Amino acid sequence: MALLTIDNAELAFGLHPLLDRANLTVQDGERIGLIGRNGSGKSSLLNIIAGRGALDDGAIRRQDGLRVVMVEQEPLLPHAGSLHASLTARGGLEDMHDERERWRADARLFEYLHRFGLDESRPPQTTSGGERKRAALALALAMQPDLLLLDEPTNHLDIAGITLLEDLLLKGQVRSAIIITHDRAFLDRVSTRIVELDRGLLRSYPGNFSAYEARKADQLAEEEKASRRFDKFWAQEEVWIRQGIKARRTRNEGRVRRLEALRVERAARRERIGNVKLALDAGERSGKLVAELTGVSKSFDGKPLIRDLDLRILRGDRIGLIGANGAGKSTLIRIILGELAPDAGEVRLGTKQEIAYFDQLRDQLDPEKTLVETISPGSEWVETADGRKHVMSYLSDFLFPPQRAQARVGMLSGGERNRLLLARLFAKPANVLVLDEPTNDLDIESLELLEDTLQGYRGTLLLVSHDRAFLDNVVTQTLVAGGGGHWKEYVGGYSDWLQQRPAEESAALPAAPAPAKPAVRKVAAKKLGFREQRELEQLPGELEALEKEQAELALRMSSPEYHRQGPAQLKADRERAAVIETQLAQKFERWAELDQRAEQAAG
Repeated sequence: MALLTIDNAELAFGLHPLLDRANLTVQDGERIGLIGRNGSGKSSLLNIIAGRGALDDGAIRRQDGLRVVMVEQEPLLPHAGSLHASLTARGGLEDMHDERERWRADARLFEYLHRFGLDESRPPQTTSGGERKRAALALALAMQPDLLLLDEPTNHLDIAGITLLEDLLLKGQVRSAIIITHDRAFLDRVSTRIVELDRGLLRSYPGNFSAYEARKADQLAEEEKASRRFDKFWAQEEVWIRQGIKARRTRNEGRVRRLEALRVERAARRERIGNVKLALDAGERSGKLVAELTGVSKSFDGKPLIRDLDLRILRGDRIGLIGANGAGKSTLIRIILGELAPDAGEVRLGTKQEIAYFDQLRDQLDPEKTLVETISPGSEWVETADGRKHVMSYLSDFLFPPQRAQARVGMLSGGERNRLLLARLFAKPANVLVLDEPTNDLDIESLELLEDTLQGYRGTLLLVSHDRAFLDNVVTQTLVAGGGGHWKEYVGGYSDWLQQRPAEESAALPAAPAPAKPAVRKVAAKKLGFREQRELEQLPGELEALEKEQAELALRMSSPEYHRQGPAQLKADRERAAVIETQLAQKFERWAELDQRAEQAAG
């Protein structure tokens, strides 16, 4: 059953249309991964589906009563005294006419806030980007949308948050979803179909991202062959038209009209966006020892981030740092580089180090400077691993055309700022490269090219990333925060760590995809046992009692004087409400299962 259909959609900003007679149908139960280059129009398309924008032409048809909820790249939370109050306003829960549904949505909101590890009483103004993202996701899931729209949901989330979101999507918490993300592991685990927005068209590929990559490679090869055939035929016709008087006497008008049509078609053909050209110069070799930490400890506000750490980093090591948000990854990087002194222990730094540091906050970029001033202040030339280049040519390697060279940094998108910072870092030799969340806002093509470049890098690499596929493809060892300030080193990338980690860490990060559970399990027709028959007979009464308690609790919580009960009672009631909601769902499922088996056995 189609939830939404887009027919012959047109949308244009600037020189090229973002949507050029594009078509899309979203079926019930689908989880669509929407991919495409930065600036191709993915977010604009999501906003239109959410009803926040309009097409220039074409039609969009939604199923009657379709409930659509969207979580943006950078969710904005209304100012309020608490996170709960802010989300209630953002989601319009207070405007719900059905009091029972409003109460249930509020109970689900508390449940999901707890799952994402958030304190509902905390003011939203004091939250980090990752906390705001988790809060917006909690609200979206609590609203139980028919179609959930997620724009880069993994940005600002740590690996535990990403895998939790994956689990919730796989376990049927949402009917259908369209997800924009560059996280290939996320797409592989969650998506049932990949839709690529490419030069104004929406192309569909069944299956996950790995299946898409295999099909896409074949398609691009065929497209390149077709373009070469077209260009060869067009060139032959252009030679023919210029053959001189003899040819003009004998040429037929039909062939001339065909050539004119070829010229129009060639002019209208949109080439694929080029790839970033990356070259990284490791420069002069550093000393064999890059850094040695002995018994290092560091705390902030009484919280230990690093405790008794012994670590030796040698030239050529490629280390990935893994840990939850706030675990101290950036702090540890600064200690390794000698920028921050430890509270205890000793740090010995190596010699001949040329360090390039990619900061996830992009603090190195001045929003008032132009692109040229950022890359090559006071000079028109840049010394690169491939030799000396004019700054305009160097910027074009990072997909910045000459007409944008004098644009201010503050006018760039998140993905463009990432590319500019990479251009700035790679413009000088570096034998120690530090990348703190470099994959945020990069499209998949640029991300894969960065991987290839790093794989050939001869210097020392320190990488902080929550992108599991990127870690697997780039690093040779991982340093993992285990809680309480303890860090442990493992051989290999993220997947290797999953195999080696202690049992106590396994609960935090699931290693394998969990299949989605259907609402009612299909079981063989087997006669109910005595206990099961008795359970089936008792379930209606238990459900009735739970629903009665739920109604009484909702009535009490909605009374004008309820807020005077005190914080402890309010919290207890909220927790009981969440338990009732869970028990009702479980008992209804069990009742349906036993009833189905009883009917099958009787039939």
